[in-house]
Amino acid sequence: MSTTTTSHTPESEGPAEGQQARNARLIQNEATTEIPVHLLFRDEPDPVAVPLKPAVVGRRQGTGEQPRFRRPAPVKPRPAPQVDPDLAERPAHVLPATVGVLAGTCGAAGCLAASWWAGVLPPLAVEALRLPEYAGAGLGPLQWAAYAGAGALALFGYGGLARGRTGRAWVLGLFGRYRGTVRRTGLMWVNPLLLRRRVDVRLRHWRSEPMQAADGNGVALRVVVLVVWRVRDTARATLGVEDHETYLRECVEAALARVPVELPGGARGSGDAAAEALTRLVAADAAPVGLEVFSVRPVRTEYAPEVAAAMHRRRITALDAQHRASMLTSVVDSVEDTVTRLTMRGLVELDDYERKALVKDLTVAFCAGRGETGQ
Repeated sequence: MSTTTTSHTPESEGPAEGQQARNARLIQNEATTEIPVHLLFRDEPDPVAVPLKPAVVGRRQGTGEQPRFRRPAPVKPRPAPQVDPDLAERPAHVLPATVGVLAGTCGAAGCLAASWWAGVLPPLAVEALRLPEYAGAGLGPLQWAAYAGAGALALFGYGGLARGRTGRAWVLGLFGRYRGTVRRTGLMWVNPLLLRRRVDVRLRHWRSEPMQAADGNGVALRVVVLVVWRVRDTARATLGVEDHETYLRECVEAALARVPVELPGGARGSGDAAAEALTRLVAADAAPVGLEVFSVRPVRTEYAPEVAAAMHRRRITALDAQHRASMLTSVVDSVEDTVTRLTMRGLVELDDYERKALVKDLTVAFCAGRGETGQ
């Protein structure tokens, strides 16, 4: 497709002068409308325009259609894992420890009384307790029933005593059903028929083993991350997933597969950006199961063993090339400064041949001096 630029000429005078001035700032083509020149040759991008990725659709043969930029398809967000919405932490019903102690004491006293009634209480115990003399009715059905009731009461009272600790919680369940969570501290009485599962609700940190990752160029890395987290909802962390610590570890591995990690000393701010991205992804995956993730930060990053030697040689080569380029720039600046000072102060008068020879000699001398200094 050919394009033509109309310009203002002296021959076009009269009332069409304004129209020609407008055409002088435009480029016209045969198949499209007018395109302003300032939109084609501007240096800075338009802050209002939406940036486009350089994805170009090829020109269709025989149509004369120019290549066009195609907007990338929007990335659909990955759905977050879901658990039972009715499963949420709630406080369990517990009683003071005095209730359990009183019930257990009553049960023990009932067993003692049943033994005295049956006449099987030792004489020393009778004298110590100052009980009246009684021959006893023997172990009959009534005595055995008294034994059973008093023993059950003692076991139920003393067996329900529990001690709560700071930073620990109990998840209680009865016949597979969640009955509540105990976060109280100190001595208390909990129904002994309930199944107790201890959960650590303190702020915890986990230093992972070396995990697989990749940098922005797809080079394999080994990364050790430090995760700071805690259990926020004990019911979901205990009952919503089989093992919440294993689940958190797998979430970290999945996040490392999606986020590129740079080696220390790379682009400025790349480490903080990777840490923020990892924290955001892991926190989003762990929140539905009652885990609160505060930070996921790489603490050690190194190349994978299969590419470590090659990447080490590559980095040494890049550093050597950078050193040579900086040394050459310094030598050229020194030669230019020396020749300029000699000429400006009138110490020497040089023609082109002599100037070239002086520049060559100074360059060789400076390079030799820099090489000895570097060694």
